Amino acid sequence: MMINKAAEQSVIGAILLDGSLYKDLKLESKHFGDISHRKIYEAIERVSEKEQNIDIVTVTTELGDLVNSVGGVSYLTELAQSIPTTANLHFYESAVFEAYRQRKTREIALRYAENPNDEALHKLITDLETTKEIGVQTQEKSLKDHLADIVDDMYKDPEERKGGHRTGFTDLDRMTGGLQPGDLIIIAARPSVGKTAFALNIAAGHCSNAGSSHLFSLEMSTKSLLQRIISSKAKINGQKWRSMAFNHEDYNNAMTAIGIISEWDLNIYDQTRTINDIRPIIRKAVHDDPDGNHLIIIDYLQLLQTSGRYENRNLEVGAMTRELKLLAMELDVPIVLLSQLSRAVEQRQDKRPMLSDLRDSGNIEQDADVVGFLYRDDYYDAQSEQQNIIEIIISKQRNGPTGTVELAFMKEYGKFLNLDYRYSGSEQNEQIGATGN
Repeated sequence: MMINKAAEQSVIGAILLDGSLYKDLKLESKHFGDISHRKIYEAIERVSEKEQNIDIVTVTTELGDLVNSVGGVSYLTELAQSIPTTANLHFYESAVFEAYRQRKTREIALRYAENPNDEALHKLITDLETTKEIGVQTQEKSLKDHLADIVDDMYKDPEERKGGHRTGFTDLDRMTGGLQPGDLIIIAARPSVGKTAFALNIAAGHCSNAGSSHLFSLEMSTKSLLQRIISSKAKINGQKWRSMAFNHEDYNNAMTAIGIISEWDLNIYDQTRTINDIRPIIRKAVHDDPDGNHLIIIDYLQLLQTSGRYENRNLEVGAMTRELKLLAMELDVPIVLLSQLSRAVEQRQDKRPMLSDLRDSGNIEQDADVVGFLYRDDYYDAQSEQQNIIEIIISKQRNGPTGTVELAFMKEYGKFLNLDYRYSGSEQNEQIGATGN
């Protein structure tokens, strides 16, 4: 049994020496491995609940007939007298928590080993993640520390400032400041409007700027996604991957694009299905390369699953968006989550999406820092004057303005491009590709 007896003795001794320290601890009696120490700490908890001063006398009185079974008054006195200083109390507390996590981890693993199956595996992963966080001490910064950080940021060279990850789309970056670390960004649209293509363009643009992109695809294979990225980069009609009817120019452009892509820090995962699958991959990537400018993209929400059991899909979706938001904050990375829209949008004359069209749960809007919708007029009207134009409608931005930006969308290549309004007609078409990803 993994018990740090010395740490447990030091915690109890420090409290008996100075009872006011108890209120600063997160420990509970269940975290103690030694049965005698657990009983003593339970007595300390009861004394505190009665709002009495915690000392050897009150704890001994609370133990009553149990005092002899835990070593007697002499043992309690010995614990208090063995502490030269209480300054290291939180170090002792951390050591008790660490031993508890080890015992709990062993217990969880043994329980899984008795009956291993897929459902038990998901529970094992969830329980281990929960246990890992028990008693982890987080040191809150003071107001002065935060203000000092702000001053440092203001005086940093612009190249050194840690800002949002640029998408490469000028108007979108101007409105959002880029994809901000710690943000959960929802990009939603109806099927076939261009969600995945937009996500691939953002991932490619981030890699082109020396960033690290992690794309979790729950719908398409890695090979299919790479073909789409090559099409976008090399301007090869995506339909040609079906027949493989490439011309000489296609081959040359594809080889050039493949050479560029091979140098990117692009990671595509097509075997993940749950939050529990995704979470450890992201954590490991950030831990292995903490300065890697990581961008996380998940395609898409409605295909995600959880290992938990919920009364309905709305609660399940809400739990997933909340977990992803907390993960983005914990690791200080932007997470872009693609989402489907409900069919309600099809019933309106104006088909532009609204927040109420988000499918499955109101928590999507609540948890997201940014909600953007993709809308193409030519998706609904083949004769539209807005051919090959896609609107990015920012309907929610927790720390910035809302509004709409327009991009060119070359559907045959799956490529998004900036629009340059200094030109019109055919001149504009010639300029469209100048500043795109």
